[in-house]
Amino acid sequence: MIGRLTGILLEKHPPQILLDVQGVAYEIDVPMSTFYQLPATGQRVALHTQLIVREDAHLLFGFSTDAERQAFRQLVRISGIGARTALAVLSGMTVDELHQAVAAQDGARFIKVPGIGRKTAERLLLELRDKLQPGAAMPGVSEGASARNDALNGLLALGYSEKEASAALGKLASDLNVAEAIRQALRLLSKIA
Repeated sequence: MIGRLTGILLEKHPPQILLDVQGVAYEIDVPMSTFYQLPATGQRVALHTQLIVREDAHLLFGFSTDAERQAFRQLVRISGIGARTALAVLSGMTVDELHQAVAAQDGARFIKVPGIGRKTAERLLLELRDKLQPGAAMPGVSEGASARNDALNGLLALGYSEKEASAALGKLASDLNVAEAIRQALRLLSKIA
């Protein structure tokens, strides 16, 4: 997995950029929110990345913040929402606006994004309602909340449902580091099974 790239920005052609990382140039698709924050070509830039492997291509997506990348990951997990649609959502609204739209169940906000109709907006609201809690994976959250989010992602990667993982983490002290939170959550989950 390619999680972060730092290099020299060679080209900018929305929504794609070309980033030179020690002689290897990566084509990276970025949302417009990230694109507008990029420096001039020839400058150094660091991006959080997400690699998506398909039968016919390996696609690399870049984000200026980890919160954008986390939102992108949540979006592409939704049935019928591909990487291009997720990129369009993040180009049409900030992560904060995404959280607010989901919290308010504001489908009209999603319909304004090109390529998203009423049914897709309803599916997004339904699927994201439990996945995007206010403050989760947003810039400026406390270190404890960030560690809790990382622990949750770790448990999801181990195959636990979001409901099981959240319930187990909810029983733990909030000041645990990621490794200890996962360890203790696994102990709780093994007692349940």
